Amino acid sequence: MAIQSANRVKPSQRSEGYTFLKNSKAVFAFTLLFIDALLVTLIIFYVPYTKIDWDAYMSQVSGFLEGERDYSNLKGDTGPLVYPAGFLYVYSAIKFVTGGEVYPAQILFGILYIINLGIVLFIYVKTNVLPWWALSLLCLSKRVHSIFVLRLFNDCFAMTLLHAALASLLYQRWHLGLIIFSAAVSIKMNVLLYAPPLLLLMLKAMDISGVISALAGAALVQILLGLPFLISHSTAYISRAFNLGRIFIHFWSVNFKFIPEPIFVSKEFALSLLVAHLILLTAFAHYRWCKHEGGLFSFLYCKLVSMKRRIALSSSFSLRQFYNCNLTLKILNKEHIVTTMLVGNFIGIVCARSLHYQFYSWYFYSLPYLLWRTPFPTLLRLILFAGVEFCWNVYPSNMYSSALLLCIHLVILWGLWTAPSEYPYIDDKSTRKDK
Repeated sequence: MAIQSANRVKPSQRSEGYTFLKNSKAVFAFTLLFIDALLVTLIIFYVPYTKIDWDAYMSQVSGFLEGERDYSNLKGDTGPLVYPAGFLYVYSAIKFVTGGEVYPAQILFGILYIINLGIVLFIYVKTNVLPWWALSLLCLSKRVHSIFVLRLFNDCFAMTLLHAALASLLYQRWHLGLIIFSAAVSIKMNVLLYAPPLLLLMLKAMDISGVISALAGAALVQILLGLPFLISHSTAYISRAFNLGRIFIHFWSVNFKFIPEPIFVSKEFALSLLVAHLILLTAFAHYRWCKHEGGLFSFLYCKLVSMKRRIALSSSFSLRQFYNCNLTLKILNKEHIVTTMLVGNFIGIVCARSLHYQFYSWYFYSLPYLLWRTPFPTLLRLILFAGVEFCWNVYPSNMYSSALLLCIHLVILWGLWTAPSEYPYIDDKSTRKDK
Protein backbone atom coordinates (compact mmCIF):
# COMPACT_ATOMS: atom_id res chain seq x y z
CA MET A 1 0.00 0.00 0.00
CA ALA A 2 2.80 2.40 0.90
CA ILE A 3 4.52 1.75 -2.40
CA GLN A 4 1.30 2.23 -4.34
CA SER A 5 0.54 5.52 -2.62
CA ALA A 6 4.08 6.75 -3.13
CA ASN A 7 3.89 6.04 -6.85
CA ARG A 8 0.43 7.52 -7.29
CA VAL A 9 0.48 10.77 -9.28
CA LYS A 10 -1.39 13.67 -7.72
CA PRO A 11 -4.42 14.78 -9.74
CA SER A 12 -3.11 18.37 -9.85
CA GLN A 13 0.23 17.21 -11.27
CA ARG A 14 -1.48 14.99 -13.84
CA SER A 15 -3.84 17.75 -14.97
CA GLU A 16 -1.00 20.26 -15.17
CA GLY A 17 0.99 17.96 -17.43
CA TYR A 18 -2.06 17.28 -19.58
CA THR A 19 -2.77 21.01 -19.87
CA PHE A 20 0.84 21.62 -20.89
CA LEU A 21 0.59 19.06 -23.69
CA LYS A 22 -2.72 20.51 -24.89
CA ASN A 23 -1.24 24.01 -24.97
CA SER A 24 -0.84 25.09 -28.61
CA LYS A 25 2.26 27.03 -27.66
CA ALA A 26 3.78 23.84 -26.23
CA VAL A 27 3.01 22.03 -29.48
CA PHE A 28 4.76 24.80 -31.42
CA ALA A 29 7.73 24.51 -29.03
CA PHE A 30 8.02 20.77 -29.74
CA THR A 31 7.90 21.54 -33.46
CA LEU A 32 10.72 24.05 -33.06
CA LEU A 33 12.78 21.46 -31.20
CA PHE A 34 12.36 18.97 -34.02
CA ILE A 35 13.23 21.48 -36.76
CA ASP A 36 16.24 22.79 -34.85
CA ALA A 37 17.46 19.23 -34.26
CA LEU A 38 17.48 18.75 -38.03
CA LEU A 39 19.36 22.04 -38.47
CA VAL A 40 21.96 21.06 -35.87
CA THR A 41 22.43 17.73 -37.66
CA LEU A 42 23.06 19.51 -40.96
CA ILE A 43 25.52 21.91 -39.32
CA ILE A 44 27.53 19.04 -37.83
CA PHE A 45 27.63 17.18 -41.14
CA TYR A 46 28.31 20.06 -43.53
CA VAL A 47 29.85 23.05 -41.69
CA PRO A 48 33.59 22.79 -40.94
CA TYR A 49 34.53 22.62 -37.26
CA THR A 50 36.46 25.63 -35.94
CA LYS A 51 39.25 24.73 -33.53
CA ILE A 52 39.54 27.23 -30.68
CA ASP A 53 39.64 25.82 -27.12
CA TRP A 54 39.01 22.08 -27.61
CA ASP A 55 42.68 21.07 -27.69
CA ALA A 56 43.38 23.20 -24.63
CA TYR A 57 40.48 21.60 -22.79
CA MET A 58 41.76 18.13 -23.63
CA SER A 59 45.30 19.01 -22.49
CA GLN A 60 44.03 20.32 -19.18
CA VAL A 61 41.84 17.27 -18.69
CA SER A 62 44.73 14.93 -19.57
CA GLY A 63 46.84 16.44 -16.81
CA PHE A 64 44.02 15.95 -14.34
CA LEU A 65 43.43 12.33 -15.41
CA GLU A 66 47.15 11.63 -15.08
CA GLY A 67 46.98 12.61 -11.41
CA GLU A 68 47.95 16.29 -11.39
CA ARG A 69 46.14 18.16 -8.61
CA ASP A 70 48.08 21.44 -8.64
CA TYR A 71 46.04 23.93 -10.66
CA SER A 72 49.15 25.92 -11.50
CA ASN A 73 50.40 22.90 -13.51
CA LEU A 74 47.18 22.28 -15.46
CA LYS A 75 47.69 24.10 -18.76
CA GLY A 76 46.76 24.01 -22.43
CA ASP A 77 47.84 25.81 -25.57
CA THR A 78 45.61 28.78 -24.66
CA GLY A 79 47.09 29.13 -21.18
CA PRO A 80 46.53 27.87 -17.63
CA LEU A 81 43.28 26.33 -16.41
CA VAL A 82 41.00 29.04 -15.00
CA TYR A 83 37.75 27.13 -14.43
CA PRO A 84 36.54 25.43 -11.24
CA ALA A 85 36.70 21.69 -10.74
CA GLY A 86 33.30 20.91 -12.27
CA PHE A 87 34.79 21.77 -15.65
CA LEU A 88 37.38 19.02 -15.29
CA TYR A 89 34.82 16.39 -14.36
CA VAL A 90 32.51 17.29 -17.25
CA TYR A 91 35.24 17.33 -19.89
CA SER A 92 36.85 14.21 -18.45
CA ALA A 93 33.53 12.45 -19.03
CA ILE A 94 33.37 13.91 -22.55
CA LYS A 95 36.89 12.69 -23.28
CA PHE A 96 35.98 9.22 -22.00
CA VAL A 97 32.86 9.07 -24.20
CA THR A 98 34.39 10.60 -27.33
CA GLY A 99 37.99 9.50 -26.99
CA GLY A 100 38.95 13.15 -27.34
CA GLU A 101 37.76 13.20 -30.96
CA VAL A 102 35.96 16.28 -32.24
CA TYR A 103 33.24 14.69 -34.37
CA PRO A 104 31.60 12.55 -31.65
CA ALA A 105 31.99 15.53 -29.31
CA GLN A 106 30.02 17.65 -31.79
CA ILE A 107 27.22 15.09 -31.73
CA LEU A 108 27.25 15.21 -27.94
CA PHE A 109 27.10 19.01 -27.98
CA GLY A 110 24.33 18.87 -30.55
CA ILE A 111 22.29 16.80 -28.10
CA LEU A 112 23.20 19.27 -25.35
CA TYR A 113 21.99 22.12 -27.56
CA ILE A 114 18.57 20.47 -27.99
CA ILE A 115 18.32 19.70 -24.25
CA ASN A 116 19.15 23.31 -23.40
CA LEU A 117 16.68 24.64 -25.97
CA GLY A 118 14.02 22.30 -24.60
CA ILE A 119 14.53 23.61 -21.06
CA VAL A 120 14.41 27.23 -22.25
CA LEU A 121 11.25 26.63 -24.28
CA PHE A 122 9.68 24.99 -21.23
CA ILE A 123 10.44 28.12 -19.18
CA TYR A 124 8.98 30.35 -21.88
CA VAL A 125 5.80 28.28 -22.19
CA LYS A 126 5.31 28.16 -18.41
CA THR A 127 5.72 31.92 -18.02
CA ASN A 128 3.60 32.69 -21.10
CA VAL A 129 5.18 36.10 -21.72
CA LEU A 130 5.79 35.76 -25.48
CA PRO A 131 3.29 35.15 -28.29
CA TRP A 132 3.66 31.67 -29.78
CA TRP A 133 5.40 32.79 -32.96
CA ALA A 134 8.11 34.69 -31.03
CA LEU A 135 9.42 31.41 -29.60
CA SER A 136 11.05 30.87 -33.00
CA LEU A 137 13.50 33.67 -32.17
CA LEU A 138 15.23 31.24 -29.82
CA CYS A 139 16.28 29.14 -32.82
CA LEU A 140 17.52 31.93 -35.10
CA SER A 141 20.99 32.69 -33.80
CA LYS A 142 23.84 31.74 -36.10
CA ARG A 143 26.36 32.58 -33.38
CA VAL A 144 24.75 30.40 -30.69
CA HIS A 145 24.55 27.38 -33.01
CA SER A 146 28.25 27.92 -33.68
CA ILE A 147 29.09 28.21 -29.97
CA PHE A 148 27.47 24.85 -29.24
CA VAL A 149 28.33 22.56 -32.16
CA LEU A 150 31.29 24.22 -33.89
CA ARG A 151 33.25 25.53 -30.89
CA LEU A 152 32.34 23.11 -28.03
CA PHE A 153 32.75 25.72 -25.30
CA ASN A 154 32.19 24.97 -21.61
CA ASP A 155 29.76 27.91 -21.53
CA CYS A 156 27.24 25.52 -23.10
CA PHE A 157 27.22 23.17 -20.12
CA ALA A 158 27.22 26.01 -17.61
CA MET A 159 24.21 27.70 -19.19
CA THR A 160 22.28 24.45 -19.65
CA LEU A 161 22.62 23.78 -15.92
CA LEU A 162 21.68 27.38 -15.15
CA HIS A 163 18.51 27.06 -17.20
CA ALA A 164 17.74 23.76 -15.43
CA ALA A 165 18.15 25.52 -12.09
CA LEU A 166 15.81 28.28 -13.23
CA ALA A 167 13.23 25.71 -14.32
CA SER A 168 13.34 24.12 -10.86
CA LEU A 169 12.81 27.52 -9.24
CA LEU A 170 9.54 27.86 -11.14
CA TYR A 171 8.26 25.04 -8.90
CA GLN A 172 9.68 26.62 -5.72
CA ARG A 173 12.37 23.92 -5.53
CA TRP A 174 14.89 26.31 -4.01
CA HIS A 175 17.28 23.79 -2.49
CA LEU A 176 17.41 21.73 -5.66
CA GLY A 177 17.76 24.91 -7.71
CA LEU A 178 20.72 26.05 -5.58
CA ILE A 179 22.47 22.69 -5.98
CA ILE A 180 22.10 22.81 -9.77
CA PHE A 181 23.10 26.49 -9.75
CA SER A 182 26.27 25.66 -7.81
CA ALA A 183 27.07 22.87 -10.28
CA ALA A 184 26.79 25.44 -13.09
CA VAL A 185 29.16 27.78 -11.23
CA SER A 186 31.65 24.92 -10.94
CA ILE A 187 31.88 24.81 -14.73
CA LYS A 188 32.13 28.55 -15.37
CA MET A 189 31.85 31.47 -12.97
CA ASN A 190 29.81 33.75 -15.22
CA VAL A 191 26.77 32.05 -13.64
CA LEU A 192 27.48 34.16 -10.54
CA LEU A 193 25.92 37.11 -12.38
CA TYR A 194 22.62 35.49 -11.43
CA ALA A 195 23.59 35.29 -7.73
CA PRO A 196 22.33 38.72 -6.50
CA PRO A 197 18.78 38.38 -7.91
CA LEU A 198 18.70 34.73 -6.82
CA LEU A 199 19.56 35.69 -3.24
CA LEU A 200 16.82 38.33 -3.24
CA LEU A 201 14.26 35.81 -4.50
CA MET A 202 15.31 33.32 -1.83
CA LEU A 203 14.82 35.94 0.87
CA LYS A 204 11.33 36.54 -0.48
CA ALA A 205 10.40 32.87 -0.78
CA MET A 206 11.97 31.35 2.36
CA ASP A 207 12.67 32.10 5.98
CA ILE A 208 16.25 32.73 7.03
CA SER A 209 16.83 29.11 8.03
CA GLY A 210 15.76 27.98 4.56
CA VAL A 211 18.06 30.51 2.90
CA ILE A 212 21.00 29.41 5.03
CA SER A 213 20.40 25.71 4.40
CA ALA A 214 20.05 26.29 0.64
CA LEU A 215 23.28 28.30 0.57
CA ALA A 216 24.99 25.62 2.63
CA GLY A 217 23.93 23.02 0.08
CA ALA A 218 25.39 25.14 -2.72
CA ALA A 219 28.63 25.61 -0.78
CA LEU A 220 28.83 21.88 -0.09
CA VAL A 221 28.70 21.19 -3.84
CA GLN A 222 31.71 23.46 -4.38
CA ILE A 223 33.62 21.86 -1.52
CA LEU A 224 32.96 18.30 -2.66
CA LEU A 225 33.85 19.03 -6.29
CA GLY A 226 37.00 20.90 -5.35
CA LEU A 227 38.04 18.58 -2.53
CA PRO A 228 40.92 16.80 -4.35
CA PHE A 229 42.47 20.19 -5.12
CA LEU A 230 41.61 21.85 -1.81
CA ILE A 231 43.32 19.06 0.12
CA SER A 232 46.53 19.11 -1.89
CA HIS A 233 46.97 22.63 -3.31
CA SER A 234 44.17 24.82 -1.96
CA THR A 235 45.83 28.18 -2.65
CA ALA A 236 46.53 27.39 -6.31
CA TYR A 237 42.99 26.08 -6.78
CA ILE A 238 41.16 29.00 -5.19
CA SER A 239 43.36 31.69 -6.76
CA ARG A 240 43.07 30.28 -10.29
CA ALA A 241 39.61 28.72 -10.39
CA PHE A 242 37.89 31.67 -8.69
CA ASN A 243 39.93 34.56 -10.01
CA LEU A 244 37.50 37.46 -10.39
CA GLY A 245 40.19 39.92 -11.48
CA ARG A 246 41.19 38.37 -14.80
CA ILE A 247 41.79 40.82 -17.67
CA PHE A 248 40.59 39.63 -21.06
CA ILE A 249 42.32 40.53 -24.30
CA HIS A 250 40.98 43.74 -25.85
CA PHE A 251 41.11 42.38 -29.40
CA TRP A 252 38.62 39.57 -28.71
CA SER A 253 36.11 41.69 -26.86
CA VAL A 254 32.75 42.32 -28.53
CA ASN A 255 31.73 45.11 -26.15
CA PHE A 256 33.63 48.30 -25.25
CA LYS A 257 35.88 47.79 -28.27
CA PHE A 258 35.61 51.55 -28.86
CA ILE A 259 37.46 52.14 -25.58
CA PRO A 260 41.24 52.58 -26.12
CA GLU A 261 43.12 49.52 -24.91
CA PRO A 262 45.13 51.32 -22.16
CA ILE A 263 41.84 52.46 -20.60
CA PHE A 264 40.12 49.14 -21.29
CA VAL A 265 42.65 47.15 -19.24
CA SER A 266 42.98 49.75 -16.47
CA LYS A 267 41.81 49.11 -12.90
CA GLU A 268 39.94 52.41 -12.93
CA PHE A 269 37.73 51.33 -15.83
CA ALA A 270 37.07 47.98 -14.17
CA LEU A 271 36.17 49.70 -10.90
CA SER A 272 33.83 52.15 -12.64
CA LEU A 273 31.97 49.28 -14.31
CA LEU A 274 31.73 47.44 -10.97
CA VAL A 275 30.27 50.54 -9.33
CA ALA A 276 27.78 50.93 -12.20
CA HIS A 277 26.85 47.26 -11.85
CA LEU A 278 26.18 47.59 -8.12
CA ILE A 279 24.21 50.82 -8.54
CA LEU A 280 22.01 49.31 -11.25
CA LEU A 281 21.38 46.16 -9.21
CA THR A 282 20.46 48.23 -6.16
CA ALA A 283 18.20 50.53 -8.17
CA PHE A 284 16.34 47.65 -9.83
CA ALA A 285 16.06 45.79 -6.52
CA HIS A 286 14.70 48.87 -4.72
CA TYR A 287 12.39 50.34 -7.33
CA ARG A 288 11.45 47.29 -9.39
CA TRP A 289 11.92 43.89 -7.75
CA CYS A 290 10.87 45.02 -4.24
CA LYS A 291 8.44 47.73 -5.29
CA HIS A 292 5.43 45.94 -3.81
CA GLU A 293 7.29 45.38 -0.53
CA GLY A 294 7.99 49.09 -0.09
CA GLY A 295 11.47 49.04 -1.57
CA LEU A 296 14.63 47.03 -0.97
CA PHE A 297 15.56 48.55 2.37
CA SER A 298 12.04 48.26 3.75
CA PHE A 299 11.94 44.63 2.62
CA LEU A 300 15.28 43.83 4.27
CA TYR A 301 14.22 45.60 7.46
CA CYS A 302 10.96 43.64 7.61
CA LYS A 303 12.90 40.43 6.98
CA LEU A 304 15.21 41.25 9.88
CA VAL A 305 12.29 42.03 12.18
CA SER A 306 10.57 38.80 11.13
CA MET A 307 13.71 36.82 11.86
CA LYS A 308 14.01 38.32 15.35
CA ARG A 309 10.31 37.66 16.00
CA ARG A 310 10.65 33.99 15.00
CA ILE A 311 13.69 33.57 17.21
CA ALA A 312 11.62 34.94 20.09
CA LEU A 313 8.71 32.67 19.19
CA SER A 314 10.96 29.63 19.09
CA SER A 315 12.02 30.28 22.66
CA SER A 316 8.44 30.78 23.84
CA PHE A 317 6.46 28.14 21.95
CA SER A 318 6.80 24.52 20.98
CA LEU A 319 8.77 23.41 17.93
CA ARG A 320 5.49 22.53 16.24
CA GLN A 321 4.18 26.06 16.68
CA PHE A 322 7.47 27.46 15.36
CA TYR A 323 7.22 25.21 12.32
CA ASN A 324 3.69 26.46 11.66
CA CYS A 325 4.93 30.07 11.77
CA ASN A 326 7.40 29.29 9.00
CA LEU A 327 4.59 28.07 6.74
CA THR A 328 3.19 31.59 6.38
CA LEU A 329 5.57 32.62 3.63
CA LYS A 330 4.11 33.76 0.32
CA ILE A 331 4.73 31.93 -2.95
CA LEU A 332 6.45 33.79 -5.78
CA ASN A 333 4.85 33.69 -9.21
CA LYS A 334 6.79 32.29 -12.14
CA GLU A 335 7.00 35.54 -14.11
CA HIS A 336 8.56 37.41 -11.19
CA ILE A 337 11.17 34.69 -10.65
CA VAL A 338 12.22 34.57 -14.30
CA THR A 339 12.12 38.34 -14.82
CA THR A 340 14.23 39.04 -11.74
CA MET A 341 16.82 36.41 -12.64
CA LEU A 342 17.14 37.38 -16.29
CA VAL A 343 17.22 41.13 -15.68
CA GLY A 344 19.84 40.69 -12.96
CA ASN A 345 22.05 38.75 -15.35
CA PHE A 346 21.46 41.26 -18.14
CA ILE A 347 22.64 44.10 -15.89
CA GLY A 348 25.87 42.17 -15.42
CA ILE A 349 26.19 41.73 -19.18
CA VAL A 350 25.74 45.47 -19.79
CA CYS A 351 28.45 46.26 -17.23
CA ALA A 352 30.89 43.50 -18.22
CA ARG A 353 34.26 44.88 -19.28
CA SER A 354 34.82 42.18 -21.86
CA LEU A 355 32.46 39.87 -23.70
CA HIS A 356 34.08 37.27 -25.93
CA TYR A 357 32.08 35.63 -28.70
CA GLN A 358 31.17 32.54 -26.67
CA PHE A 359 29.78 34.80 -23.94
CA TYR A 360 26.77 35.51 -26.13
CA SER A 361 25.36 32.23 -24.79
CA TRP A 362 25.25 33.87 -21.35
CA TYR A 363 22.20 35.91 -22.28
CA PHE A 364 20.98 35.16 -25.80
CA TYR A 365 18.21 32.86 -24.56
CA SER A 366 16.93 35.62 -22.28
CA LEU A 367 16.68 38.26 -25.02
CA PRO A 368 13.18 37.46 -26.35
CA TYR A 369 11.83 37.29 -22.81
CA LEU A 370 13.47 40.58 -21.82
CA LEU A 371 12.29 42.32 -24.97
CA TRP A 372 8.70 41.25 -24.33
CA ARG A 373 8.95 42.58 -20.77
CA THR A 374 9.60 46.06 -22.17
CA PRO A 375 6.75 48.40 -23.21
CA PHE A 376 8.20 48.65 -26.73
CA PRO A 377 6.10 47.88 -29.83
CA THR A 378 6.71 44.49 -31.41
CA LEU A 379 8.51 45.92 -34.43
CA LEU A 380 11.07 47.69 -32.22
CA ARG A 381 11.57 44.50 -30.21
CA LEU A 382 12.39 42.58 -33.38
CA ILE A 383 14.74 45.32 -34.58
CA LEU A 384 16.60 45.28 -31.26
CA PHE A 385 16.84 41.49 -31.36
CA ALA A 386 18.22 41.56 -34.91
CA GLY A 387 20.62 44.35 -33.93
CA VAL A 388 22.11 42.32 -31.08
CA GLU A 389 22.49 39.28 -33.32
CA PHE A 390 24.15 41.41 -36.00
CA CYS A 391 26.70 42.83 -33.57
CA TRP A 392 27.64 39.36 -32.35
CA ASN A 393 28.23 38.16 -35.91
CA VAL A 394 30.61 40.97 -36.87
CA TYR A 395 34.08 39.41 -36.88
CA PRO A 396 36.35 40.78 -35.72
CA SER A 397 34.37 43.20 -33.62
CA ASN A 398 35.07 46.86 -34.33
CA MET A 399 34.39 50.14 -32.61
CA TYR A 400 31.13 50.70 -34.54
CA SER A 401 29.57 47.28 -33.91
CA SER A 402 30.71 47.46 -30.29
CA ALA A 403 29.21 50.91 -29.76
CA LEU A 404 25.99 49.79 -31.45
CA LEU A 405 25.79 46.77 -29.14
CA LEU A 406 26.17 48.95 -26.05
CA CYS A 407 23.49 51.34 -27.31
CA ILE A 408 21.06 48.46 -27.92
CA HIS A 409 21.81 47.03 -24.48
CA LEU A 410 21.08 50.40 -22.88
CA VAL A 411 17.82 50.76 -24.81
CA ILE A 412 16.69 47.32 -23.62
CA LEU A 413 17.72 48.17 -20.07
CA TRP A 414 15.74 51.41 -20.25
CA GLY A 415 12.71 49.49 -21.50
CA LEU A 416 12.98 47.08 -18.57
CA TRP A 417 13.24 50.01 -16.17
CA THR A 418 10.15 51.76 -17.51
CA ALA A 419 8.00 48.62 -17.86
CA PRO A 420 5.12 48.08 -15.41
CA SER A 421 6.18 46.07 -12.37
CA GLU A 422 4.31 42.78 -11.97
CA TYR A 423 2.94 41.71 -8.58
CA PRO A 424 5.49 39.15 -7.32
CA TYR A 425 3.26 36.78 -5.38
CA ILE A 426 0.62 34.21 -6.17
CA ASP A 427 -2.90 35.15 -5.03
CA ASP A 428 -2.75 36.00 -1.34
CA LYS A 429 -5.99 34.07 -0.74
CA SER A 430 -4.11 30.82 -1.31
CA THR A 431 -1.36 31.71 1.14
CA ARG A 432 -1.35 32.44 4.81
CA LYS A 433 -0.26 35.86 6.00
CA ASP A 434 2.23 36.54 8.78
CA LYS A 435 0.59 37.39 12.04
